[in-house]
Amino acid sequence: MDFDDNYKLNQMKRHLLVFFFLISGFIVNAQAVKIMLVTGGHSFDTLQFFELFDALENVEYEHFQQPEANAKLVKDLASSFDVLVFYDMWKTISKAEKDAYKKLTEQGMPFLFLHHSLASYQNWLEFEKIIGGKYFEKGRKVPEELWSTYEHDVWVYSKVETYTPVTKGLRDLRFFDEVYGNVRISDDVIPLLKTRHPKSMEIIAWENRYNKSKIVYLQPGHDRRTYSEPDYKKLILQAINYLAVSK
Repeated sequence: MDFDDNYKLNQMKRHLLVFFFLISGFIVNAQAVKIMLVTGGHSFDTLQFFELFDALENVEYEHFQQPEANAKLVKDLASSFDVLVFYDMWKTISKAEKDAYKKLTEQGMPFLFLHHSLASYQNWLEFEKIIGGKYFEKGRKVPEELWSTYEHDVWVYSKVETYTPVTKGLRDLRFFDEVYGNVRISDDVIPLLKTRHPKSMEIIAWENRYNKSKIVYLQPGHDRRTYSEPDYKKLILQAINYLAVSK
């Protein structure tokens, strides 16, 4: 084999190597984010909600209703997912289920909580620390001044407070939605979206940390009118992708 033949062979090897790395990179980048999608305890526009998640590019989800979802967490079946997404409003939780949530945070599993999930587990004090806030339901043991409020079917205008991968490309958002008022929010959260709506809490989206986990909470998302908004879809998708990278 002469010099020209060796040169051509080496060039071919280089081209094949570059091609291999390009294909490998494409496969990695094209790998879908797998999410565990949890509902239960609160009604919602089911068809449109799942259409929202069906339309998310490069995202695959498996849906679990409560209490099945918490049972899966106890069995350590959440490890096969990249992000856990909660759209539930569940009341009861056992010690084993509490331990499962804490174990996931120690492992760095990322969580995305949506809308009414903020009102879950009223009697579990640690849940407030995980999600970063608390919606107080009315009750005999809850002082009246702590009672949170809600208002349906209002226009909510909000602005990006902190630019992160979650809020990238967004600025002014407008949703016809439900607002929550008089909600206790941790001073340690990173505010992502804020509103001046008189019946709403000021911070309506935030990032929180608990143990090794990144947690994002998005308050908007009451029904199909918000699900169909392009800005809401973008917010959800960017939150999922951001959290998936953090795992």
